[in-house]
Amino acid sequence: MSERLEDIAAAMVADGKGLLAADESSGTIKKRFDVIGVESTADSRRDYREMMFRAKVAMTRYISGVILYDETIRQNAADGTPLVDIIKATGAIPGIKVDAGAKPLAGYPGDTITEGLDGLRERLANYYKLGARFAKWRAVIDIDVAKGVPSATSIGSNAHALARYAALCQEAGIVPIVEPEVLMDGAHDIGTCYEISKATLTKLYTELYAARVVLEGTILKPNMVLAGKKSGKPSSPEEVAEKTIKLFRETVPAAIGGIAFLSGGQSDEEATANLNAINAIGPHPWKLTFSYGRALQAAPQKAWSGKAANVAAAQAAFAHRAHMNHLAALGKWQPELEQAA
Repeated sequence: MSERLEDIAAAMVADGKGLLAADESSGTIKKRFDVIGVESTADSRRDYREMMFRAKVAMTRYISGVILYDETIRQNAADGTPLVDIIKATGAIPGIKVDAGAKPLAGYPGDTITEGLDGLRERLANYYKLGARFAKWRAVIDIDVAKGVPSATSIGSNAHALARYAALCQEAGIVPIVEPEVLMDGAHDIGTCYEISKATLTKLYTELYAARVVLEGTILKPNMVLAGKKSGKPSSPEEVAEKTIKLFRETVPAAIGGIAFLSGGQSDEEATANLNAINAIGPHPWKLTFSYGRALQAAPQKAWSGKAANVAAAQAAFAHRAHMNHLAALGKWQPELEQAA
């Protein structure tokens, strides 16, 4: 595997392959485990993730890389093999979440700023030694029109932090995934999501240029353009695709390494259908694939439920979801294929 940033980025968005986001914090995975009645311990978290990383069909055919949490990148499998080595053996690239989470932005109620720049250079050097070749940093942009959220200050501060993070990653030989997530939690319509996403991406690329980040060695992890969940106006895959591509053509340079969407609260099938609709109206100047967490993992999690006897069933559920998203990344998914499984 080449160590050139551009080559790593290209491998991350290889045809029909996408990223498995397995970087849930200990708090988040505890919530997921509570739902399936599994106690969250270092061992149970390891067993669950090892089950996915050893799902040979899913990993070798459909997954280009795995975003890990700090605990996981240091863990060994039950037989003593480092989890990073299991991932590498499938041909997938290990990656690492490096931000310290979104905290309230002082002076701006309802806005957040993602923290974690302090000491990042040293942490990246350590993660590189542990095998990480890409990293992820998530900025969170909420929408509450009545309260004036997000503010221009919030968008600017988050874009600046993403650019500083990206520059440090590239200095360390690590491809930065820049993730400016405009949340779909609010009551806003799809047009509002479009405008806020446009302001965010415009500012993001201004800051990346200013930080001298090499765009070919970056991956964008954006939201799709969607109406807020509380709007009561669900958007069709065709409308999502049309508005999302219009947004990117106005704001995202053709030079970037690729685009890997977050699923951000969409259901499994919704995230697949929308990705498929986006790719079906191509060709586009960029590769457009998936970087899904819950939308790849909800089904295998439920099938596994913490029992060794369920590993094969859970791996089959993971392979199915990964296969559906593989097809969507090629614009070849059909709803009937979900029933066939």
